[in-house]
Amino acid sequence: MNSAVDTQALMEENQQLHAELQDLLEQARINQQIMQRHQAFDLRLIGSSEFRDLIETVSLLMPNTFNLEIVTLSLVDYAFDVRRILHDLQIGLDEYPNLLFRAEDGPALPLEKPTLGPYQDDVHQSLFPTYRPASVAILPLTRHQTLIGYLALGSAHEGRFTGNLATDFIERLASVVAICLENVINNERLKHIGLTDPLTGVNNRRYIEQRMQEEIGRAQRDRSALSCLFIDIDHFKRVNDKFGHQSGDDVLREVATRIKKELRLSDSLGRYGGEEFIVLLTQATLHDAERIAERIRASVAQQAIEIAGADEALQVTVSIGAASQTPPDRSMPADQARQKLIASADEALYRAKEGGRNRVMLAG
Repeated sequence: MNSAVDTQALMEENQQLHAELQDLLEQARINQQIMQRHQAFDLRLIGSSEFRDLIETVSLLMPNTFNLEIVTLSLVDYAFDVRRILHDLQIGLDEYPNLLFRAEDGPALPLEKPTLGPYQDDVHQSLFPTYRPASVAILPLTRHQTLIGYLALGSAHEGRFTGNLATDFIERLASVVAICLENVINNERLKHIGLTDPLTGVNNRRYIEQRMQEEIGRAQRDRSALSCLFIDIDHFKRVNDKFGHQSGDDVLREVATRIKKELRLSDSLGRYGGEEFIVLLTQATLHDAERIAERIRASVAQQAIEIAGADEALQVTVSIGAASQTPPDRSMPADQARQKLIASADEALYRAKEGGRNRVMLAG
């Protein structure tokens, strides 16, 4: 009798052990999947070499990887350096609502260690402008003892982030994000320098030709309009001869600034060489190009430019040639279409100068 009882007990214990083993194996499988997701995320994050990729990895991939409702990246950019780079990269801030910029007079946040706990409107609203989580983890991002931003994690569950949780893992996460962020910003700065005219601060010829070829390819696919303005400062040699090259540089910078003010974020301005500039206008017909060109011409002509060494402000004008491909010919290679578009705008510019300067002419 005892033997039968012992056997039954052993069988039940064996079944329990087997069930526990299955639970452990299942948990091990889940843990392995989590580790694989985290490793894949780390590799994607570390491999981000461009700003777009980094922003999308943090704001889109991170919530899925860590089962969060929202992740925002808030940068310290009081001098607007990063935002200028984003502007030149044609990255609109409205594209990424989870990319934020800290205000100098914003609420006090942790400077060194992460803080975890319930969401508080007066402290956390600037970090979560579009969603109100139940609990949050705020991770300072620092490099070389300097605060460069915050990574804000938001969960719909009150118990997800509490003050008694260990922060080793998320501190490591913050360190990786800070390093990747610094690397991406430095990479974009180097590219920005390589594609920027050092005198005027606008794009250089290499960039504008590259961008034009890309946009022509896109316009060929989308059957959309694309236009180009070729701009030349009238009688620029006289400025250099009379006032010196430093004054000529001042004029170039001011004209570039005035041109840029008349453009949309999607447009591109480049210094083509000497006193010549090219503007690429996306989604713009020849009529649109004429209207924008006239605004640029008036902006330069209506207000004289102050230059050192001159008794009075210098009156400067520009001549502009406009050409359009509405849409670009699909049968023509993008590089050939680019050359044709520039040549058409250049020919119109020549007629503008021959016609008396300070005017806009359209390609035939």
